[in-house]
Amino acid sequence: MVALKLSNLRYLLILFVLLAGLPFRASGQEATIVGTVTDPSGAAVANAKITLTNMETTISRIFTTNDSGQYVAVDMHIGHYNVKAEASGFKVAEQKDLALQVGDRTRVDFQLALGAATETVTVEANAVRVQADSGEVSNVIDGSQIENLSINGRGIYQLAALAPGASSQIDTTAPNTPVGGSAGVEYNGLRQNHNIYLLDGGEDDDRGGAGGMSIAPSPDAIAEFRTLTSNYSADYGLSSAGTNVL
Repeated sequence: MVALKLSNLRYLLILFVLLAGLPFRASGQEATIVGTVTDPSGAAVANAKITLTNMETTISRIFTTNDSGQYVAVDMHIGHYNVKAEASGFKVAEQKDLALQVGDRTRVDFQLALGAATETVTVEANAVRVQADSGEVSNVIDGSQIENLSINGRGIYQLAALAPGASSQIDTTAPNTPVGGSAGVEYNGLRQNHNIYLLDGGEDDDRGGAGGMSIAPSPDAIAEFRTLTSNYSADYGLSSAGTNVL
């Protein structure tokens, strides 16, 4: 009886550890927004309130700038957002219709104008997106592109071959089944078995099967497909070649 209780306790402990680790693995599927809030002179505005509202779900999250006027909004679901900055003695500033893609690290800075908080300065158009916060080299295929691209046999991993620097070794004659798929792509001359695929934050590689995929999801189930080929952050440190995030 004692042995049975100990066995049950052991299983419960293992289950708890696995469940506790899920949010950290899934975070690789989310996006991050960073920024700095300043006044008209360029000085930092501390304790400014940053409100991010998902336009699809209407769910809002609130962050506060630090003493340097900086904020970091992590684990943001992909989608479209309105970003609003508020501080005492300044007009409210708002950036509308900001598009977040899987794995993005997007900068949204605000320079607040002096005035009453009842006044709002709104930026309707998105500026040209230039990634200045990292040297990451990546490529994103969004949902509408996935829907309209002609994929031979509906093999989702053929999208991996569309990134710059990719050399496809995919066997297009092999069947694409729900429990496997041909994903033979080399990036920048590195070996294909040094790539990794992350599906909903979890590793999708069958390491005991010579580099094959554990799951080959339907293209209809994929919102976006991002390929990181160089200089990506330690968040994606499981591979030494390409990292594909689905």
